[in-house]
Amino acid sequence: MQTSLAKSFLDTDDGQVADRILRNCVHCGFCNATCPTYQILGDELDGPRGRIYQIKQTLEGSAATSTTQLHLDRCLTCRACETTCPSGVEYSRLLDIGRELIARSVPRPWHQRAFRWGLRSILPYPSRFGPLLRLGQMIRPLLPSAMRKRVPERKKPSPVPRTANSRQMLLLDGCVQPSLAPQINTAAIRTLNRLGIALFGVPGAVCCGAVSQHLDAPDEALDFARRNIDKWWPMIESGAEAIVITASGCATQIKNYSHLLRNDPVYADKAARISAVTKDLSEVLAVEDLRDINPGRDTRQRVAFQSPCTLQHGQKLGGVVEKILTGLGYTLCPIRDPHLCCGSAGTYSILQPSLSDRLRDNKLRSLQADKPDVIATANIGCLSHLEMHAQVPVVHWIELLD
Repeated sequence: MQTSLAKSFLDTDDGQVADRILRNCVHCGFCNATCPTYQILGDELDGPRGRIYQIKQTLEGSAATSTTQLHLDRCLTCRACETTCPSGVEYSRLLDIGRELIARSVPRPWHQRAFRWGLRSILPYPSRFGPLLRLGQMIRPLLPSAMRKRVPERKKPSPVPRTANSRQMLLLDGCVQPSLAPQINTAAIRTLNRLGIALFGVPGAVCCGAVSQHLDAPDEALDFARRNIDKWWPMIESGAEAIVITASGCATQIKNYSHLLRNDPVYADKAARISAVTKDLSEVLAVEDLRDINPGRDTRQRVAFQSPCTLQHGQKLGGVVEKILTGLGYTLCPIRDPHLCCGSAGTYSILQPSLSDRLRDNKLRSLQADKPDVIATANIGCLSHLEMHAQVPVVHWIELLD
């Protein structure tokens, strides 16, 4: 693709990145074939190729409008287009650049800004989100049926073993997951403990920054990243093998710290190492001997595994969890269009509820077509989104092993 970016922008680091990405695009349109929003809306401007053109026009000096912003907002950032693209276009990085530039030049209406600020002020902070969720769960029986489905029942974690293991790994507690599904991290801790690995959270670690990154607050996202690096660094220097993430969305964000902080003279090198030692839980278990991990587990269940976009497209780990589950004796149900997003996508289900619900319903039809006993996934957002309307239990895959 030929480009003619405004010189004032081209002379910046983001300008150089954007120009390189745009020049890789060959207009082929393969990306539209796997784009969830293009499949639903059928609008070129709501597919990756059309969004790339809109970003390109803005970077070349054309005035962006609220309509441009709407088409970019509708993108799930699922990155299925990146998996499909034969030219290796780093669409998600170009999208971040375009969204940030347009957010500065096209101010959102006050109510949108206030709503986004509210999400950023609550979701990344367990001490704020947790009590609000508890309140919702207390009054859940009194809520109308449609609203009741959006408030999950309270789940309690089971005991965690306190044993000393020579191998140590750090655990990101997460921001909403400890309140929504505390059993996920405890299941991971118990499972790794059986392998002789001590998995523990680090006090003071915070949200990965993805919420802020996708809600027009990239500087806030960088602050979260720096705070986490400060907390993890002494443990990594002391010999912790890895930072283990049980939510694939968070893993994708932290593995991107090296890019986000590449120009920070203080944090660039540390961010690169943190990204390098960050592992999705599936990466850790994929290289361990799991034959005797839990002889009492029930493998008779037929499992429909929903591979989150952040796992298969963001981290390029498609098939890893499936191999673990089949290797342990589970029967996996066939899934139609497994590459398509379920519609959760962080705060997307809140900000774009109509599109999100259509994607969720399509995904559930696919997941439940072969009548599984359980749906398993690898991300808290997907789990919460799907379980609202699923006809069978929805769990994190580590719960099956535990």
